[in-house]
Amino acid sequence: MYEKKILAAFDNIRILAVAVSFFFGYRIGFQNGGYNPEAQLHFMIPIIVIVISGLTGIEGLFFAKFASEIKGFETGSNYQRQSAISQLSYAFVTLLVYILNWGIKAELTIFFAFIFFMICSAVNHLIDAVTRKNYKWQNINRPIFASLLVAGMLYPLIEMFKRL
Repeated sequence: MYEKKILAAFDNIRILAVAVSFFFGYRIGFQNGGYNPEAQLHFMIPIIVIVISGLTGIEGLFFAKFASEIKGFETGSNYQRQSAISQLSYAFVTLLVYILNWGIKAELTIFFAFIFFMICSAVNHLIDAVTRKNYKWQNINRPIFASLLVAGMLYPLIEMFKRL
């Protein structure tokens, strides 16, 4: 049963980390009387991608059976393992880009790859909820949280593109 507690902790950590990144990210963006979307995104992107993708990848690789069960999905699929590895690759590349300080364009590139996956995943979860009536919280929260993530990132992304 400890596995389900770990997965619940992962969910809470993801939500809390993203909320904290939004709080401090927007503070960073609006400090000194102006607006600096690059500073905001430079702070937020690594936290969001590393925490969401990293924990999701760990969850899919090491707690696959329980992660599938709480989402209402089948277990033991090679696709599940492949998806977990994909998630870990987003986290790893984001960390690499941040540590090597490759700049905002590299950060935006990995963020857009990540967010594209999240949007497609949200659609997949929504289709599963409608077609299979899979209304488990772990299934239906993906479209909700992905929509909130996109909505919260729109302003700094739009402002950043105005400056590129």
